[in-house]
Amino acid sequence: MLNKKITDLLNSQINKEFYSSYLYLDMSNYYYDNSLNGFGNWFGIQTQEEYAHAMLFVKYMQNNGEKVALEAIKKPDIVYAGFKQALDEAYKHELYISQSINDIYALAYELKDFKTMQFLDWFVKEQGEEEKNVDELCKRFDLFGTDARGLYLIDTELASRVFTAPSLVI
Repeated sequence: MLNKKITDLLNSQINKEFYSSYLYLDMSNYYYDNSLNGFGNWFGIQTQEEYAHAMLFVKYMQNNGEKVALEAIKKPDIVYAGFKQALDEAYKHELYISQSINDIYALAYELKDFKTMQFLDWFVKEQGEEEKNVDELCKRFDLFGTDARGLYLIDTELASRVFTAPSLVI
């Protein structure tokens, strides 16, 4: 059995991961609505990744005999003022998720919950990659995205991204 504080934070993280999926679906729809199908695809892949992350947390809870407590998923309420704003919001959100995972890890460390720490190791690494990917996309948009040809090239490149399910063994 896991410590109650850890269980509460893991359940909260499940909700945050499902919200992340919902948020990225909203961003994907925004780009598709504006005929930037590559950006729409990129965020659609993010949607799938975040859903997969939530399910990894669910499976970890189940494998440890803990009750998964699902909460309502808040509707994303961002009205995008431009194509760059969605990217900036995604980056801020990834930083928020990283901090949330780090908070769980810190508590697991304090409680000497090595099993949860080992489980979270993958997520710590994954969040580093998520932050880097979105940050690089923001920087590329700053460099090339305000030019129609540059935006077209970025959009075309993002259209080729495909979903690869995480291979984390729980």
